Amino acid sequence: QVQLVESGGGLVQAGGSLRLSCTASGRTFSTYPMGWFRQEPGKERDFVATISKSGHATYYSESVTGRFTISRDNAKNTVYLQMNSLKPEDTAVYYCVAGSTTYLNARSSAYEYWGQGTQVSVSS
Repeated sequence: QVQLVESGGGLVQAGGSLRLSCTASGRTFSTYPMGWFRQEPGKERDFVATISKSGHATYYSESVTGRFTISRDNAKNTVYLQMNSLKPEDTAVYYCVAGSTTYLNARSSAYEYWGQGTQVSVSS
């Protein structure tokens, strides 16, 4: 069982930056590929980014490529999402995810564990 706790959300103006953090419980963090999804009210959850167990491989949605960076520190059981050049359309609840049997997967069904979410709001 893995428990995920996100932090770092908030309100920022367009063009600004935020860094989300997700800390996982348990000693097996380094064995899980990790990722981030986001969800706007009334819409489905959308893939944002994912990172391999080692952190050497990453994959991003087209909408955030070049603006967001996912990284991880296995010694701290933490995955990060650095978000730059934020746009109003980035406004959503952001969820941290972990999946034991997936690799650079953009499907939400590939991830067994989900955090509670953190709100990111970008004003124009």
